[in-house]
Amino acid sequence: MTIGLSASYKRVLIQEDFDRFARLSRDDNPIHVDPAFAATSHFGATVAHGMMLYGCIAKALGELIPGPGAVQLEQTLMFPNGTHTMEPITVSLSVEGEADGILDIATLVTKPGPDGAPVPSAIGRTRVVPLDVPVPSPDLASPSAEPGDRAFYGLTLGDSVHDTRTFTEADLAEYGDLTGDRNPLFRDDAYARCRGFEGRVIPGPLLGGMFSDLLGTRLPGRGTGWMKQSLRYPAPAYPGEPLTATVTITRLRAEKELVNLSTRVTAPGGRVVCDGEALVLVRNLENKG
Repeated sequence: MTIGLSASYKRVLIQEDFDRFARLSRDDNPIHVDPAFAATSHFGATVAHGMMLYGCIAKALGELIPGPGAVQLEQTLMFPNGTHTMEPITVSLSVEGEADGILDIATLVTKPGPDGAPVPSAIGRTRVVPLDVPVPSPDLASPSAEPGDRAFYGLTLGDSVHDTRTFTEADLAEYGDLTGDRNPLFRDDAYARCRGFEGRVIPGPLLGGMFSDLLGTRLPGRGTGWMKQSLRYPAPAYPGEPLTATVTITRLRAEKELVNLSTRVTAPGGRVVCDGEALVLVRNLENKG
């Protein structure tokens, strides 16, 4: 695939989309679903879930570049600006490199700024395996510890929470309808088996949504704002198997109201299906301890 190739599409998200993704991900963080609370936050109004924007990126990867059947190995995302209801967004992809058939793609979601110029809502990169390339197993990286505070806002270094969930085919259907992501890997068992999987697989934004739930409702808690997330997919996850998501505080920075966390989803037998790190802003926490 040609380096420099780019593609984009447009969409407008509405409050119903935020509410539906909250039900699907179980993340009812009030910055997404409570207009009165969100109006008092630095966002000024409800904003889209980061994983909802990721779902819009996944749609582009499955339809535009590289196309149906593509497998993501990893995705990094930064969320510099909130996406409010009725703001038109543009999802853009640009191929920036290729090695052993694996594409390095820049991913970008923008919205119009006050002067009409595009403002970034989600900036990231992904490594994607096209249809005709074998899927490798990425290495797991362990985040290095960094200096910081021991505690603030009732949060303590090393605090951890987890939750277990089993996704159904109905969840995958709702995800596809909500995001527009029609990748056959998530919809067609026979197609997924031809690609080397046991059956249809759970899309990355749904696995990331398990972190969204924990971060936005339990640790740090309701009102948390997602700033950055890295995601790696060492192994596939399937509907019908119990998946356990865990987030653990690895760094606290009271002066900037920032919290770093490790994030991981495991399947039965300890198989890691999603691994990464999160950076969140806790300025708007409902309960600051």
